Amino acid sequence: MKEKSLKLNAVLNGFRSILNLIFPLVTFPYVSRVLRADGIGKYNFSNSVVSYFLLIAALGITNYAVREGAKLRDDREKFSIFASQVFTINFISTLVAYILLFMCLFLFKNLRAYKIAILIFSLQVFFTTIGVEWIYTIYEEYVYITVRSIAFKVISMFMLFLFVRKSNDYLNYAAITVFASVGSNILNYLHSKKFCDIRLVSGVDCIKHLKPIFVIFATGIATQIYVNSDITILGILKGDYSVGIYSVSSKIYNIVKMLAQALVIVTVPRLSMLLGKSRMTEFVNLLSRVTNILAMITIPATVGLYMLAPQVITIISGVGYMRGVSSLRLLCPALLFSVFSWILAYCVLLPSKREKYFFTAAVISAIINIVFNFVLIPIISENGAALTTSLAELMMLILITYHSRDILSKVNLRSFLKDIGTYVFGAIIISLLCFLVECYCEIILVQLVLAVLISVIVYVLVLFLFKNQLCIEFLDKIRKNNEFES
Repeated sequence: MKEKSLKLNAVLNGFRSILNLIFPLVTFPYVSRVLRADGIGKYNFSNSVVSYFLLIAALGITNYAVREGAKLRDDREKFSIFASQVFTINFISTLVAYILLFMCLFLFKNLRAYKIAILIFSLQVFFTTIGVEWIYTIYEEYVYITVRSIAFKVISMFMLFLFVRKSNDYLNYAAITVFASVGSNILNYLHSKKFCDIRLVSGVDCIKHLKPIFVIFATGIATQIYVNSDITILGILKGDYSVGIYSVSSKIYNIVKMLAQALVIVTVPRLSMLLGKSRMTEFVNLLSRVTNILAMITIPATVGLYMLAPQVITIISGVGYMRGVSSLRLLCPALLFSVFSWILAYCVLLPSKREKYFFTAAVISAIINIVFNFVLIPIISENGAALTTSLAELMMLILITYHSRDILSKVNLRSFLKDIGTYVFGAIIISLLCFLVECYCEIILVQLVLAVLISVIVYVLVLFLFKNQLCIEFLDKIRKNNEFES
């Protein structure tokens, strides 16, 4: 199979993620004002409940399929057998997830008030399984994924403004969210015939995949607990209003995190393929480059978000949500920790078949998160949830770095630390610029726009001043292209 351009894939996946971000950025300010904190709280609590059953249905299959399928993608017959076995496991796990969901709705009375919203969100379980998106990740088909996303996001946006107009329209918002995220997955299943012949097969053929899948699944459960337990516990201990306030901070935090991850997630199948074929030099070089790019983006973005938290929250959700500024700032360290732990987990541990270490790290982080949530949320409400998330993400990063140390030792550490120092210096300047803009300008929107524009320009100048290798390579390519055209 002809290798697709990682740069093109990164651009396309970044663009797709930007679309995924634009949808909530455009719609959330409208929705948060229409539904208010209570409506947003019900929406997010229902979504957080269903997320656990989505995890049961997913069963860690996507990460396993990408890792193992990337090695077989050049052989249609072998890949078809593999894909059918994985799809069969996914189908069975989906049935189990629905059975458990209905049992919970029957047994737990406090969930019945959210029953309709939970059932609407549960449609994601079936459509995610049918969508077989892992096939498109394995074959790096980001053109198809991007075009599909544009179509469904645009349709969903129109539906939102048509059907969400009153404070009790949170069910309509839930249905539109489901349509936007998984509405195209039937098309995915039909289109997958281009790459393989997928069907349900005998369970005996699938047994060999179960052990690594269950380890990855257990890791996903632990990860989901420490990602979502804050909202769930906050809802139980403090109610819908606190969840609504925290949801704004959490939404902004997740938007920035998703955008940073989207720029490098396209490298996961390529890294899995290189490691599977024992091409270690290429693997380490690509890992170093990806990590460097991630640091270059994430460090200044984290500092900028911390400094501009009041402006961001005011513009996105209004002054009624200003209480969320402190929780957003407490989430900023979590942003930095989570992005780096993510790349080490998915680009090092999983491709090198060290999922048991990822599982151990996730369990320890989940325990820390749950314990501190119950301690801090009763005292400082949503700020406790945010602080606990940062602590859990820090522990995750420390543990994953430890278990990746042998592979990381092959990276040119001196060069990497030099670049990190440059990024930190640039981020310090960004913080000063944001402070000065806020001092000399009173209009919130102008503050945000000016601070971002000036910070980007100055940060790029700092990178060139310190002769950042990525920037120098970028200039060399532009120069060569100009010479070629002339």
